[in-house]
Amino acid sequence: MIVEALGNFVKGLAFKRPGFAGTALIGGFLVVAALAVQISPAAARYASLVVDGRTGMELYSRHADTKRYPASLTKIMTLYMTFDALKRGKWKLSTRLKVSRRASRQPQTRLGLKPGQTITVREAILALITRSANDVATVIGENLAGTELKFARLMTRRAQVLGMKSTTFRNASGLPNRGQLSTARDMVKLAVAIRRDFPRYYPYFRTKQFRYKGRVFKNHNKLLGRYVGTEGIKTGYTNASGYNLVASVRREGKHLIGVVFGGKTGARRDRHMIRLLDRGFVKMTRIAKMPKPPLPMPRPTPGALLLAQAVPAEAESNVVVAAAPAKEEPQAPTAIPTEFFERAEIASVAPPVLRHWGIQVGAYSNDGPAKAIIVTARDHLGPALRHGRERVERVHRRHGTIYRARIMGLREVEARDACAILVTKHLPCVPVPGDVDVASVPLDN
Repeated sequence: MIVEALGNFVKGLAFKRPGFAGTALIGGFLVVAALAVQISPAAARYASLVVDGRTGMELYSRHADTKRYPASLTKIMTLYMTFDALKRGKWKLSTRLKVSRRASRQPQTRLGLKPGQTITVREAILALITRSANDVATVIGENLAGTELKFARLMTRRAQVLGMKSTTFRNASGLPNRGQLSTARDMVKLAVAIRRDFPRYYPYFRTKQFRYKGRVFKNHNKLLGRYVGTEGIKTGYTNASGYNLVASVRREGKHLIGVVFGGKTGARRDRHMIRLLDRGFVKMTRIAKMPKPPLPMPRPTPGALLLAQAVPAEAESNVVVAAAPAKEEPQAPTAIPTEFFERAEIASVAPPVLRHWGIQVGAYSNDGPAKAIIVTARDHLGPALRHGRERVERVHRRHGTIYRARIMGLREVEARDACAILVTKHLPCVPVPGDVDVASVPLDN
C-alpha cells in the first residue's frame, strides 16, 4: 500500500510538472527504499519452529535458521550453566552468591538486590524462571566465572558443544547487545539439552510463582496452567526482539517443543504459540497413523545356504531356511560329511539386537553424496538423534563400489520414527538392524 501510494504521488507530480518527473521518480524510489529499511527490521524479528521433542521431527518452521535477538531466552543457557555447576558439585542449592554493585544496577526487570547482599542458588534459579531478573543473571555470571563477560564466553562455548552453531552470547541476561544472537532451531536444541542433561532440576521450569522477601513474583510464561501439558520453559522481550517464547508441552504420550520469536505483544505471541502447538499435535496424530517403513530381510549366512542345499526334498516342508539370492543359479545337492553338522552353525533368522539399530539414507557411487545426505537427514531429524553414529560404508559389488550412508546406534523405535520423518521430507530411508546388510537402496549417480 505504501509503495502504491508513493507511485501515485510520483505520477501526480509528473502530470503537473513534466520537467520534474525524473527527479520525482528518483525521489520516490529513495523514499520507498528508506521505508523498506525502516520496515524490514520489525518484519525480520519473527521466527518460529515446532518439533517433536522425542524424535526432533520438524512440524512447522518459519525462518528457523535466521539469526534473531534471543532477549531473556538467553537465561535458559544461564540456567543450563547453573544446573551444570550443581551437577558437578561446584555449587549447592544452599550456596550463597554475592551481589556486586554492577549486578544491582542492571535495568529492569530486577529482583531488587543490593550491593553486598547474598542470594541462594535456589532463589536465583526461581528468580530467573519466574521474574526473569536481570540483576540475578549477572550475579550468577559473576559468581561462576568472575565477570559476566567471561561467563558469556563460557556460555557461547557450551552452546557450540550442544550444536548451537548460530548462537553467540554477550551477557547472562539477554539485555540488548548487537552481538547476542541465536536462532529458533538453536533454541530448540537448548530446550532439548537442558531437559535431557538435568532431569533433577528441569521441573523448576513449572514454577508458577516465587515468593522473595514478602513479595510474590508470578511466572511470565502464561501457558503454564492455561495450555494443557505445558511444562515450561521461558519467555523473553526487548524492543529489538519483540516477544519471544520457548514452550515445552507433553500430552497423551506426545512431546512438542515450540519457539516463537518476534511477537507483537505477549498475548498475541501466546495465542500464536498455542495455534502452532495445536497444529503440531494434529500433525503428529496423522503421522502416527501412517504405515511404518518395511524392514529389510536379513541376508542368509553361508552355513544356512549350505544346509539348505543338503536337505532332502521330502524334508523341505519341515525346515525353514532363508532363500538364496535370486540372481544366483541353484546348485545340485552335494554330499556333506556327517561331522559337518557337528560344527556347522544352524542358521535361523533371529530377532535383531534392539540397541544396535540404525537407518540407511541412501547408497551412492562416491562418498561425497553419502556424507551430504547424512547432513541433510540430521538437519531434518534435529537434536533428538544426536547420539547416533554417522557412518559411510564402502561396499564392493559386482557392478562396482557403492557408499552407504547410515546413522547407527539407535533403538528400533528411534530408527522407525526417524524414517517416518524423512519419508515425509521425500528422503530415502530404511530402518536397519546393525547386523543386516542392505543393498537394495537405489544408487544416485
